[in-house]
Amino acid sequence: MNEVLEALEVQPSDIVVDATLGGAGHFAKLLSALGEGGVIVGIDADPAAVERGREAYAFDRRSDRPVAYVVNDNFRNLAHVLERLEIAPVNKILFDLGWSGYQIAAPRGFSFQNDEPLLMTYGEEGPSGQGETAADIVNTFSEEALADTIFTYGEERFARKIAHAIVTARAKERILTTGALVAAITAGTPRWYQQGKSHPATRTFQALRIAVNDEIGALREGLSAALGALAPGGRLAVISFHSIEDRIVKNMLRDAAEAGLGTATKKPLVPSRAEVLHNRRARSAKLRIFERTAAVPYAESASPASSILSYA
Repeated sequence: MNEVLEALEVQPSDIVVDATLGGAGHFAKLLSALGEGGVIVGIDADPAAVERGREAYAFDRRSDRPVAYVVNDNFRNLAHVLERLEIAPVNKILFDLGWSGYQIAAPRGFSFQNDEPLLMTYGEEGPSGQGETAADIVNTFSEEALADTIFTYGEERFARKIAHAIVTARAKERILTTGALVAAITAGTPRWYQQGKSHPATRTFQALRIAVNDEIGALREGLSAALGALAPGGRLAVISFHSIEDRIVKNMLRDAAEAGLGTATKKPLVPSRAEVLHNRRARSAKLRIFERTAAVPYAESASPASSILSYA
């Protein structure tokens, strides 16, 4: 939190976007840094997170509090959200990737510690709008497609054995709960792997979550929109929690910097030892910062994904 606030240097009259409301902790802090004349936009695909954002704004009773817009949407649609709100350009933008503790606690299948319905959707429906869930992927993908998904998005060394175990298990009965999936994963991994520091299902669950919510595609589109919406001198902060996310963030910010659009941190900021001791979930967090210095339209020199942008 402290590193984010220091990096963004929010001014009272800024236009700020919190693209990932989550528990609304960052949103509340960013809100408190703004004053009359400022604007804050909070976005999340999870309706519960949106409600937490609304509660944070209602709790701020200042007479000079900024204007706030809290939007239930995926941050991949950032350009369209800002267009609907007629807001551009933006001074400060934050992405806090991954899922929140609230979502882990909710019975949506994110956690392998409890036996829950195998959903893993951030919103009430899947990204296709047709309610695709982790159970759909587990029960319909071919063994090869499952293995590729688990290896690509989870970087799981036993992806093929796990995929084979899943296909074997679902031939007997559909896998509809996290408990049934964990049992299949356990059957597909060696005993020594199951006794390691991390739960043997960790990487498979990560892969399924990413696939269900199309997190990689959403991240690319969201970052492209953010870079395009930044005002000259504006800053973008991105917190990632695993190597796949961080690699995408690093490469996109580097490419934008090489295109002459601004400067990016060469190395990410990581949590202090004290923060990790206080909050173990922060141990893998990496914070990268980009400052926009060029006034040229981003779409002129960025990747093809930036063609969706409406802003310079």
